[in-house]
Amino acid sequence: MGTEPPMLFALQGSQDYARRVAQRLGCPLSPHDEHEFEDGEHKCRPLESVNGRQVVVFHGLYGDNRHSVHDKLCRLLFFCAALKDAGACQVQVVAPYLCYGRKERRTHPQDPVISRYVATLCEACGVDRLMSLEVHDLAAFGNAFRIPTLHLSCAELFAAHFAPLLLGDAEVVAVSPDAGGAKRAELFRQALQQRIGRPVGSALMEKHRSNDVVTGALLGGDVQGKTAIIVDDLISTGGTLLRAGQACRANGASHVFAAAAHGLFTEGSGLLDSPQFEHIVVCDSVPAFRLPAELVARRLHILDTTAAVAALLADGYGLLLPTPS
Repeated sequence: MGTEPPMLFALQGSQDYARRVAQRLGCPLSPHDEHEFEDGEHKCRPLESVNGRQVVVFHGLYGDNRHSVHDKLCRLLFFCAALKDAGACQVQVVAPYLCYGRKERRTHPQDPVISRYVATLCEACGVDRLMSLEVHDLAAFGNAFRIPTLHLSCAELFAAHFAPLLLGDAEVVAVSPDAGGAKRAELFRQALQQRIGRPVGSALMEKHRSNDVVTGALLGGDVQGKTAIIVDDLISTGGTLLRAGQACRANGASHVFAAAAHGLFTEGSGLLDSPQFEHIVVCDSVPAFRLPAELVARRLHILDTTAAVAALLADGYGLLLPTPS
């Protein structure tokens, strides 16, 4: 692809994250204009020529206080199409949080498979490649897109965070809060085991969902007297992690930690208020705008993913990351 750096753009709501990645890459964010019309329609356009250039667009596809997830998705799609119309030779999207990842299969007759529809829309609007962080189902993510995709797992990030906290010879168990997350928990277990240099066990929480009613209380695996670290892809209401935390405590875990890549916290601070967890970790893919700042500072550990994203982008574009000063 050559060594010329790509042009980087960040749509409204994603500028802080993109700016930190750009700083690590040693590349500036390129200027663009986002204009909203009186009837709610909008347009986005680059303010510098993109003709013949490689372009990266950052946008986290979660709803916030200003734009719904659908607003953000439309803005991203229209902007990518505009870049291609303006002559960009390649458009890559970095969506730290990718919407509709949980709607990747049919659970009822005639159900939509919305993750595949989102992929089709991206392809139709000229997106050439897409990167996301800790998707809900990696196989479904790869199958939905016909364009190349990049996936950043949080297993190593979580392992690097927890390893210094696990001093001595205390036994540790990596817990998946449901069967669907077993592979994710196993990746974390392997990464943590390698870092701490001693065996890490595994456990699996029973979970059944029907019409938004969750059942199942069995915990498979031994956590008695051990440190349990529950790993998931996201926190929405917090109910899944809370059930798993309660089960670990009921089965005699001496310490219970929780880690999830995306902290949506759609029902506020209930999970952080719970005494089940001594330590809760999320990544910076979604700002904790739904939570009181004081509670975030006291109860939530937010991991920076921008170095890992910058490294993947640098590798893809043949760039050398600047040496930290």
